[in-house]
Amino acid sequence: MSNHTFPRRSVLVGLSAVAMTAFVPSRALAFSAGQAEALIQKTVADINTIINSGKSEAAMYGDFERVLTKYADVPSIARSALGPVARSASSSDLGAFTKAFQTYLSRKYGSRFRQFIGGRIEVKSTQKANSIYDVRCISILRGEPPFEISFIVHEASGRFIDLQIEGISLLKSERAEMGAMLDKAGGSVAKLTAALK
Repeated sequence: MSNHTFPRRSVLVGLSAVAMTAFVPSRALAFSAGQAEALIQKTVADINTIINSGKSEAAMYGDFERVLTKYADVPSIARSALGPVARSASSSDLGAFTKAFQTYLSRKYGSRFRQFIGGRIEVKSTQKANSIYDVRCISILRGEPPFEISFIVHEASGRFIDLQIEGISLLKSERAEMGAMLDKAGGSVAKLTAALK
């Protein structure tokens, strides 16, 4: 694995989170591959606008979070990252965690988005498997060889729920990190939420 692997993942999980993370707030009756691709393209365009805005990194965090909540199925991503404990968490604890998690993702990956200035993502193909669309793309960063990424869009929500970079799920990576943080918090969702803040 090259030394560039982590920066690539760091930048692009933000696309998943801020893209990361694509989509329409209500369920479409006939959501199509074309719609999935259009949503990914819209997400990437919004992100490119932010990173090329000339704002400081700190000023961009709020913009990234707004894009994240617009395009990603944040509640589903947060529940998945939290793992089995999400099923027994109170609605108030889960809601607070979801808000803190989206802000955490925006800060964590927004700080690395300057690496993406001058880059682009090109949609190459889309495949449907059960209730998801795998939107396959080529990502081109300045000074890096092109590499493959896939945006995973859920048909029911019309939003993206994961991003895979060279076959590695960034949602799974975040789930492992949240699991380790939850262990440190003694299994308390409230304490984990406080740590994310």
